[in-house]
Amino acid sequence: MKFTIHKTSGSARTGVIETAHGAIQTPVFMPVGTAATVKALSVDDLKEIGAEIILGNTYHLMLRPGAERVERLGGLHKFMNWDGPILTDSGGFQVMSLSKIRKITEAGVKFQSHIDGTEYMLSPERSIEIQHKLGATITMIFDECTPFPATHDVARESMELSLRWAKRSKDAYVERPGYGLFGIVQGSVYEDLRRISAEGLKAIGFDGMAIGGLAVGEGQDMMFKTLEHTVPHLPTDKPRYLMGVGKPLDIIGAVMRGVDMFDCVLPTRNARNGQIFTKQGAINITNAKYADDASVIDPNGGISALTKYSKAYLHHLIKANEILGCMLCTRINIYFYVNMMREIRAAIAAGQLEEYYEGMRKVFVKEEAEM
Repeated sequence: MKFTIHKTSGSARTGVIETAHGAIQTPVFMPVGTAATVKALSVDDLKEIGAEIILGNTYHLMLRPGAERVERLGGLHKFMNWDGPILTDSGGFQVMSLSKIRKITEAGVKFQSHIDGTEYMLSPERSIEIQHKLGATITMIFDECTPFPATHDVARESMELSLRWAKRSKDAYVERPGYGLFGIVQGSVYEDLRRISAEGLKAIGFDGMAIGGLAVGEGQDMMFKTLEHTVPHLPTDKPRYLMGVGKPLDIIGAVMRGVDMFDCVLPTRNARNGQIFTKQGAINITNAKYADDASVIDPNGGISALTKYSKAYLHHLIKANEILGCMLCTRINIYFYVNMMREIRAAIAAGQLEEYYEGMRKVFVKEEAEM
């Protein structure tokens, strides 16, 4: 993988990640396709919207349909008919958050599936093997997702375990031109632990660096503070990925602190509940005031879901639990996020990112407090 920085504005930067499956313009938002699909969207929808990379998940795909089956069927790209880059999460977060019973040892994590109770063992080596069988363009190391809040001692032990697992992940990884392996910085909200983690990962050597263990309840101020004492310890010539962060103001604020890549289920999950992201802020389309509203979301929008369907129709579809309502609202939200990243890149190039942030803050600060 090759990463080239084009423009900088303060700590923010625009660039391009060149991969075996195409180029990724950064900063970028990655729609979450947990089980080989971005919920309610086809790959044609994603291409029309302009998505350049999507995210899959080791935990869910190992349970069903199984990594070996996906490999037999030609890999994840062929299986889901998506020819762009795919980043796969290692499964560490889902093992901690979804599995019924789990036991963490130096070897890995033994757990029971949340689906049927079947017992599995996921180690750094097995996680990397699964991601290789899936054909991930960007593979993530297997780490322990530190709970929040955590004492300094707990966070230190968790971070040190993740560093040992990072080395084993690197040793198990099969290098190929145009593919990459990312490390994950842990250490909770403790500045010294974040620095130790970052330095340890740099010594091992990775193609990109992720920042994990945030957006888990610490609040925006603490998240930004943690970024400010983490990012300076990361390589300047490698992409930086803030995992699981998806509120618009959180994303812009993180970009201003030097982050390049993002993912979150928020735009797809909220779409299914009728929350739509617009340039005027987030709206709840199930609100009674939209029942007779014949106007569209955005007559100048870039996709038909914005320009051809009235708010009254979208209101009806979501209230009636019609599948089309989820599809249209999801298209709108993913388009909003992809377009927001285009606007962020343009603002960085023009040296106007702070002005862009202030403009977005005026319309989103109230809504984000309620998300």
